[in-house]
Amino acid sequence: MARNTPLAPMMGPDSVAQRGGTAIRSPKTAELVAGTLRRMVVDGQLKEGDFLPNEAELMTHFGVSRPTLREAVRVLESERLVEVRRGSRTGARVRVPGPEIVARPAGLLLELSGATIADVLVARSGIEPLAVRLLAETASPDALDELEAMLTGDIPTGWQSGRLAEATGEFHRKMVELSGNATLTIIAGMLHEITVRHTAFAIKEHRQVTKAEYGKLTRSYRRLITLLRDGDGLAAEAHWRKHLDTARDLLLQGMEDVKVRDVMQ
Repeated sequence: MARNTPLAPMMGPDSVAQRGGTAIRSPKTAELVAGTLRRMVVDGQLKEGDFLPNEAELMTHFGVSRPTLREAVRVLESERLVEVRRGSRTGARVRVPGPEIVARPAGLLLELSGATIADVLVARSGIEPLAVRLLAETASPDALDELEAMLTGDIPTGWQSGRLAEATGEFHRKMVELSGNATLTIIAGMLHEITVRHTAFAIKEHRQVTKAEYGKLTRSYRRLITLLRDGDGLAAEAHWRKHLDTARDLLLQGMEDVKVRDVMQ
């Protein structure tokens, strides 16, 4: 259930300082208000689904005008930290974002830079093996059960429905998330949509996955889970690196120079 959360004190406006003879601009009041509310989200004082206090309470607490307060809320809205339903009497609601908040800007930057799909797949090969090693060393049985459930349920369903790219992509993403490393999870989340779209594009336009290839794929996944349950981080890392290298070679056949922008349209 959504809740309203008491407000934390706000620091007063910074004074203008001098650094090397150059004046440093003080933050605008709206930026200070937004910063205080942002910190409350980061610190967990405001949680997913919480409503901010009403405008009157916020204006009194911060000692600001309604336009200043609304500007602060717009800052948080642009960062996708709050959701504001226009005309609603409930106010702004906290929405804690996931990796998707950076996925689209990152994808756009890759498109603008002329990056190829090969670039993205090489980057993935640098991220996932490390995550696999961490997962082997720290994962709980419940986490590995979650991966195994995807292998026995979601991936066969994806294969039968023609959505194998989406099902395997989610397996990869979840595997990194379960490693417990927040930075690797965000980076993997940034690349997730691009790799899934490319895999689907390659399957549709160039080569269908045969039954034999599907069997080889699932055996590789099962081998990974066995190594993870054994807690053998180095062996799991080496296995997954080989898996990704093999998959990259297959997915890039005849598409070595395909740009990110060509599969994101």
